[in-house]
Amino acid sequence: MKLVIAVVSNDDANKVQKGLIQQKFFATRLTTKGGFLREGNATFLIGVNDEKVPEVIDIIERHSKTRNKIVPNAIVNEFGAFSALPIEVSVGGATIFVVNVDQFIKV
Repeated sequence: MKLVIAVVSNDDANKVQKGLIQQKFFATRLTTKGGFLREGNATFLIGVNDEKVPEVIDIIERHSKTRNKIVPNAIVNEFGAFSALPIEVSVGGATIFVVNVDQFIKV
């Protein structure tokens, strides 16, 4: 048995959740927040048998897309002045962890 932990952008979370439900995977959805851009995320906890892990990952990949976003970037120059030059960063997608589960109990 495995535990799939998927951190997904809020923009894609509903689509991922619907995809999991359509394929009969039960997931616990937690509201989380990212550290870099402080954007909202959803973290899914999904307990599955080993042979179902690729199917779960495929569902998450199909419904999670990366996108580019322009964010402000404060730069201090040699005179101590600030310059706010925007930079483009890649956001969204999913970060997926798969860990072994010693015991799974549903009460």
